[in-house]
Amino acid sequence: MIDRYSLPEMRSLWTEQRKLEIWLEIETLACEAMADLGEIPKEDAVTIRSKATFNIEKVREIEKRTNHDVIAFLEEVATHVGPAARWVHQGLTSSDLLDTTLAVQMNSACEILEKDLLSLREAIAKRAIEHKFTPMIGRSHGIHAEPITFGLKMALMYDEFGRAIDRLREMRERVRVGKISGAVGTHAHLDPRVEKHVCEKLGLKASPLSTQIIQRDRHAEFMTVLALIASSIDRWATEFRHLQRTEVLEVEEYFAAGQKGSSAMPHKRNPITGERLSGLARVIRGNAMTALENVALWHERDISHSSAERIILPDSCTLMDYMLVLLRKLVDGLQVYPENMQRNMDITRGLYASQSALLMLTARGLERKDAYEAVQRAAMKTWKEGGNFADNLAQEPTVSQHLGPDEIAHACAPERHFRFVEDKFRAVGIEG
Repeated sequence: MIDRYSLPEMRSLWTEQRKLEIWLEIETLACEAMADLGEIPKEDAVTIRSKATFNIEKVREIEKRTNHDVIAFLEEVATHVGPAARWVHQGLTSSDLLDTTLAVQMNSACEILEKDLLSLREAIAKRAIEHKFTPMIGRSHGIHAEPITFGLKMALMYDEFGRAIDRLREMRERVRVGKISGAVGTHAHLDPRVEKHVCEKLGLKASPLSTQIIQRDRHAEFMTVLALIASSIDRWATEFRHLQRTEVLEVEEYFAAGQKGSSAMPHKRNPITGERLSGLARVIRGNAMTALENVALWHERDISHSSAERIILPDSCTLMDYMLVLLRKLVDGLQVYPENMQRNMDITRGLYASQSALLMLTARGLERKDAYEAVQRAAMKTWKEGGNFADNLAQEPTVSQHLGPDEIAHACAPERHFRFVEDKFRAVGIEG
């Protein structure tokens, strides 16, 4: 992933240097386990632990000749270890290194992403509490519906990213799986206790059964969970982008002093952060499709998945980390305009009370069809001729026969829509 969309901690996890460091630790742990089982001399395991190292440039140089990254790595390590290096990679196959390393990296990536999500939710909860009772119009089909509060909108966002954390944690247990089982997974040349030892030391579980590889449904689940989280990011980026439109302007991305919105139009203040998030979400969703394609491999293994994974796993983890941090910053700095929310609520002159009036009429014994048509007549008059909805309701004979002025006023009061805000906050776990 390009530096523009990368943060240091996640980027360092997926470097070639870090990958080879994990390879070296796997090989060393395997030798130590074999020594404990009496399969190789203990003094050789000690030598391997103390001397095993590599120079990444030399590994690259050897790979030009071997055209095989693992063999190049093993040759370079052997130059540092000496005769004891004959035990390195004893009974292992390349995928024992590759797939166990991927498991380490995905597990570590999940840890970083969970911290990102927790930090994001803290920021969301703060804004939700701040605007718990800030009224705004709710919209369906993009059209004014009934009042909500901006705090409820943010509480909904908080709840959605809570599910993201749940999915990440559940998925993490299924990808936190390594294998040291040899060429087709039968442990023909390697005691299963070696696998168990290596995996435990790396914070992994040993795969109960593998072929030459760990099966790719695990990796596909990893990627689809990232795609789901990316889609949630996209959903809220899109929400804020809509709310920033000039004719709406209920919220706005923070616009710093000296920032420029357009090379042509000096007045522009564009929702560039939300647009960036929406665009990057498309990349992760596309990568998830590639991961799904990687599930179907030939027999005990082919390597059609390998080249794709070198791109989609590091890139998607790096992008997801960046996107979650960027969304948190967007939420932290979001400019909220309650006066514009109230202005927009007032645009339809009280039409949002139509359901309240309808239900009040049916409660008084009016048939629903008759009540609906009476309220709709008052609503259409408000749309087409102007005036206030409450006044037009009062002028509708069917309504005035059943409801007095105080009851109409009560039906049209926005506060009735906010009776259960506190309950909803408690339901999603926001206190304050």
